[in-house]
Amino acid sequence: MIGLSPLIKTALAIMLCAGLIYAATRTLDLYTLSIIGFVGINVMLAVSLNITNGFIGLFSLGHPAFMTLGGYLTAILVMAPARKAVMLSSLPDALAATQWGFFPALLAGGLFAAAAAVVIGYPVLRLRGHYLAVATLGLIFIVQSLAVNLSGLTRGALGLSGLPALTSLWWVYLFVGLALFVSWRLKHSSLGRAMLAIRENELAAACLGIRVARIRVLAFALGAFFAGIGGGLWIHLVTLISPHSFTFLMAFQLVVMVVLGGTGSITGAALIAVALTVSTELLRPVEEAVGLFGASQMIIAVLVLLVLIFRPTGLFGTAEPDFLPKLARVTGPTRPKPKL
Repeated sequence: MIGLSPLIKTALAIMLCAGLIYAATRTLDLYTLSIIGFVGINVMLAVSLNITNGFIGLFSLGHPAFMTLGGYLTAILVMAPARKAVMLSSLPDALAATQWGFFPALLAGGLFAAAAAVVIGYPVLRLRGHYLAVATLGLIFIVQSLAVNLSGLTRGALGLSGLPALTSLWWVYLFVGLALFVSWRLKHSSLGRAMLAIRENELAAACLGIRVARIRVLAFALGAFFAGIGGGLWIHLVTLISPHSFTFLMAFQLVVMVVLGGTGSITGAALIAVALTVSTELLRPVEEAVGLFGASQMIIAVLVLLVLIFRPTGLFGTAEPDFLPKLARVTGPTRPKPKL
């Protein structure tokens, strides 16, 4: 591919991915396809959390809360009006009488999660370090409690079952590609460099004129947008959502993906998300055969400890593999070389 223009390289990469997805849907069984779908969703969630935790240095555990918000709204929007009348008696008329397509419902779920992140972000993001982690962890429990108690809107603890299986590999990897593209362009833009400056030294960044509070909320909302979409894709893959579908355990797993991959490395977060998702599924039969349930979590915990001891920056640190920055310089705007 040496000598090809960036546009042709991108087109060839898209055609290759489309060919692999088409071949998978034609040859693999439903269980394997679902695993590949979960791999893609986890990649999108890890990369989007990396925007918040990696680029700007916040320690947020709130992704499951935004997944719950986006998942519930997506499920309600795609549900038939006749079913809403029976299951969700307190829905506003604008929601009860309409049925949306899957794509606009996913976008609405993502935007709803992003709007909630903006409202929550301004007061919460004043906190730092473990205080912020505890606050965003509390957000998970608040959203779960609301989902349980607002039974007229969410069906309470029973949740919404029998959802249509609308999530396919095409939908999943469309949004995976979008998340990777947005994260990559953001990291190699002036806004991304401002985020990295805030992460390294907030006071120095503020002295340079960077609007710290506004950029923090922007990163928080952007991560929440993809978390809301991930929630919508997840529930229409398992055809069920309940207040406890997305818990603290998922928040821990996503943080582990970012930490092991390298806080700030898009490639590292994506690769670790793939590795952990696949390894967890491969170890599940072993756990059942041996009777040692939770072995995968113990292995992940040991890996985290080893990485924190021997390689605190993660797999790639803040950087990307050698060939990726070169691609970024090719695809980005070129500047004329100064004449000597």
